Order: sequence, then C-alpha cells, then structure tokens
Amino acid sequence: MLEHTWFTSALWIGLALLSALISMRLAISVALVEIVVGAIGGNWLGLTPTPWTNYLAGVGAILLTFLAGAEVDPEVIRRNFWSSVGIGIAGFVVPFFGVLWYTHYISGWPWPQAQIAGLALSTTSVAVVYAVMTENGMNNTELGKIILAACFINDLGTVLVLGVLFANYNLWLVLFAGVTLAAMWFLPRFVPFFFSKVGNRVSEPEIKFIFFVLFLLGGLSDMAKSEAVLPAYLIGMVLAPFFLQDKVLAQRMRVMAFTLLTPFYFLKAGALVKFDIVVSAAGLIVILLLIKMVTKFVGIHPLTAFFRFEKREGIYTTLLMCTGLTFGTICALFGVNNGIIDSDQYTMLVAAVIASAVVPTLIAQRWFQPHIQHG
Repeated sequence: MLEHTWFTSALWIGLALLSALISMRLAISVALVEIVVGAIGGNWLGLTPTPWTNYLAGVGAILLTFLAGAEVDPEVIRRNFWSSVGIGIAGFVVPFFGVLWYTHYISGWPWPQAQIAGLALSTTSVAVVYAVMTENGMNNTELGKIILAACFINDLGTVLVLGVLFANYNLWLVLFAGVTLAAMWFLPRFVPFFFSKVGNRVSEPEIKFIFFVLFLLGGLSDMAKSEAVLPAYLIGMVLAPFFLQDKVLAQRMRVMAFTLLTPFYFLKAGALVKFDIVVSAAGLIVILLLIKMVTKFVGIHPLTAFFRFEKREGIYTTLLMCTGLTFGTICALFGVNNGIIDSDQYTMLVAAVIASAVVPTLIAQRWFQPHIQHG
C-alpha cells in the first residue's frame, strides 16, 4: 500500500493528525510530538522519506524559517541588541568547543569528524523554538523576539564556521552572497508597493511572490553548497516590519505552514532515527546531549542574569537555546554526504540533535514557561 502516493500521503497526514490530538491531550508542542511519532513511524510503520516528502519537508523548513525571521521585530533588536547578540554568540561558541574537545580527545574522533560534531551540536533550532512559541503566544512578546534573534545569531555562527572549515570557495558562493545581499536591500522597498497593487486576491499573488524569492535564493544556496534556510531567515528578517503590520497575510502563511508543510519536516526528522543504532550507542548519545545542554547553560545562563532577565525567563531562554534540529541535522547530513563522518556517526549525532529538540523544550514548557505579557 505504501508504494501508492495517496496511501503514503494518508499515512503521513494521519500521523500528523495523531500528533495534533496527542499534543492537545498532553499540552505539549505539536512539533515535539511529531518528532517522536515520526521516529515510531520510521522504525515500526514503514514511514520512509520519499523524494516528494523530502521536498515538502524542505519547503516546510524554508517557510517556517522565513516566518521565524519575520517575527523578529527590528525595534526590539535595537532595544536589546547586546543581549540578543551576546546570548547568540555564547550559545554557539561554548558548545562548539565543548563538543569538539570531547569527541576528539575523549572519543578519539579525527579533527574533521569532531568539527562536524561540534557544529551539529552547537546549533539552536529556529524551527522548533518558533513552532513552540507560536502555540503559546510567546512569539508576540519581547522576550520571544529576543530569543528568536539570539537563535539567528547562534545559527549564523554555525553556518559561517561550517563555510570557513568546509565550503567550496567559488564563483557560485560569490553570486549567492551578492544576490542575497541585493535582495535584502531591494525587497523591503519593493514589497509594500507591489503588495498594495496585487493584494487581497483569491490567487494569493503575495504568497506566490514570497515563495518565488525563497526558492530562487534556495537554488543559488544549493549551487554555493550552502543551505536554503539561511537566506529564508535573512529575507524574513528584512521583511519583518511589513509582516508585523500585515498580520492577516502572516497568519495565512502560518496556517499553510503548520497545516500541510511542517508536519512533513518534523515527522521526517523523527523517521531518520534508527532505534537499533540509538540503543547500541545510547551512552554516547546521552553524553553528547548532556555536553550540549551543560555548555549552553555555561555560556548563556550567566548572560541572562547579566542582562537582568527574571530568573524564570533566564532559565526558559537558556533551555530553548539548548534546542537543535534544522541546522544540526544539516551539519550532520553535510558531513555524511561529503564522506567526513560515517552513517553510524551520523545517526548518533542526529539522535542527539533530535533529543535536544525534545528534552529541553519539554522541561521549559512544563516548569519554566514565563507568564505572557504582550509587548
């Protein structure tokens, strides 16, 4: 039955529906439930990613990352510049060197493999953080916007270091950087005019235009050996002032993302985890998860006190910055695709990354979620 597209579609959407019902019952983020359900489906129900599910998952990651960028209020960033940048940099640097040291000197991984491990576990997940905060309304608060900005700084560090260590320096990289910078300058000037002329149509030309830009930049990023989610976040950030005013358009895109696209992304992330390898390497996976969380706390939590976060907000911020998914799996996939790490190391890293998407977020939601005060 799973050889037929419609039966396969029914399985994926059925698991997404089951995840939504479990999420409602347990009051846990649906993104986290989808990861767990995806792992069960991948190991026991024959849930295997196909080219078309990979495409939908990729589109979901791009759109979710764009929407997360569009939530970053420039005014909030200006008011909290040093806290966002400081937390973001510390959230990358300390875990990167912590995991790098352990995997190389204790586990005996060669330097290139240890570098991939450090990059994969230094990230934070914009997709998970945004999905969780959208459900509880934190994305509309000043604290939520600071966290999203810090997530971006953290992952920007990961992408830049990955590029410095492993990227191919060629004309495609120059073209990608040039076109992305040009788009970041041009779109905030063009979008308000264009959307005022074509808006409020059943055919949704505004959303189609956004997808056109994101896919075009995504194609250039692939040619440059980068990742499509990076320009998506940057474009979302420069268009944030417009989307913060046009709440209706943002809501329409959010509904599209969470209804159809992001379930494929989160279910696929879970389906990639193989239980047999996870069981055999459980000790190392737990150690990698603990190193990531401890180093994140060492780097970030003192800064939340320095920047005068309330105690509950400081722990909540640190826990959400401990999450990882998109860029973590991207780094691991980059390593295995380029022959830097083997398939077993890939599974161990992805399992630790996915665990970091679940464990700290559950703790944050259950015991440290701040009382929402919309800013």
